[in-house]
Amino acid sequence: MNVPHQISGNKLVLLQSGTEYFPRLCEDIDAARRSVYLETYIFAADQTGRMVADALQRAAARGVSVRLLLDGFGSSELPRKWLDDLTAAKVQVRWFRREISPFTLRRNRHRRLRRMHRKMAVVDARVAFVGGINIINDIPGHTDLSAPQLDYAVRIKGSVAGEIHAAMRHLWSVVSWASLRRRGKRIRRLVRHAKRPATSPDISLVLRDNVRHRRDIEREYMNAIEGAQCEIILANAYFLPGRGFRQALIQAARRGVRVVLLLQGRVEYWIQHYATHALYDELLEADIEIYEYQASYLHAKVAVVDGSWATVGSSNIDPFSLLLALEANLSVRDADFAGELRAGLLAAIARDSIRVGDEYGLARSWLDRLVARFSYVMVRLLIDLLGYGKPI
Repeated sequence: MNVPHQISGNKLVLLQSGTEYFPRLCEDIDAARRSVYLETYIFAADQTGRMVADALQRAAARGVSVRLLLDGFGSSELPRKWLDDLTAAKVQVRWFRREISPFTLRRNRHRRLRRMHRKMAVVDARVAFVGGINIINDIPGHTDLSAPQLDYAVRIKGSVAGEIHAAMRHLWSVVSWASLRRRGKRIRRLVRHAKRPATSPDISLVLRDNVRHRRDIEREYMNAIEGAQCEIILANAYFLPGRGFRQALIQAARRGVRVVLLLQGRVEYWIQHYATHALYDELLEADIEIYEYQASYLHAKVAVVDGSWATVGSSNIDPFSLLLALEANLSVRDADFAGELRAGLLAAIARDSIRVGDEYGLARSWLDRLVARFSYVMVRLLIDLLGYGKPI
């Protein structure tokens, strides 16, 4: 890991898990001269959170403009004392939809569960990070885990960092305005004026929002899958695609493409975990290889197609990411970069995963099948209740 790749005038470094990501992030924050933007779904009050918070406060003390955007649900447990310390150090903190009330779910069903799931940072508009890693300890007290959570981020230095900076500034402006006026219609009007991120020939920042870019990340995946000729490797923490996405994978396998899925092996959220199991029989019947990661929690949201196209980001392949959340992925067309990610995934498969065999369906009891089907129906019912019943 940490091999720099020169792509279209940008330098990209692939970072695996927090052990590689957090030291690099804090090093760049400590080198900031003008501005730091940081977006995260979870900001935890643990050792990693303290390391990042201290770096942000040191930057603000040097006169750097530091802006921290937190999701109101994912970071809801961040103590008041931490927030007071950040603001006292002149770190600007904003919340994306901080209020969550079960009594308003029905009235605002189209909006209440929309989250800011992006994990991005940009320093001085010249160095940026895009990935799926939250600000949280890799192994938060799970002594039975033998490795850090498997996740990825990309460090980008070059013109693409400037485009990431523009996208983060725009969302910061929208949230800042919303915190003062609290009017959804005006927010949507501001979002409509957002420009599609400019990209280099081989690097694309792909955003998902609830206005102009609802299907962009899903479409990026589908285009890569439908154009695959040799191999698709997809690693995803929460994998619950709709029929169209599943059929694209099945059709690829039928035309001779090797399709490999690396999925969560440990139960973190049982409904999502077992809902995925309801899809196994259909996928295995199409000769799609399924592996479950065992060493720790799998939080990766990445894919490699034909060893030449790769995506790294925050978006899972499930209804919550593809239909509800604000997400950010980086797509890269480069054989060396894609090859490094592919090698890491194959190593994780060989070393830390078990293959789900063709006998999987026969080995399950009727209770296993019932739990899987019940979990799948519950997830789909929730999406229907929120008004997003169309399959993805």
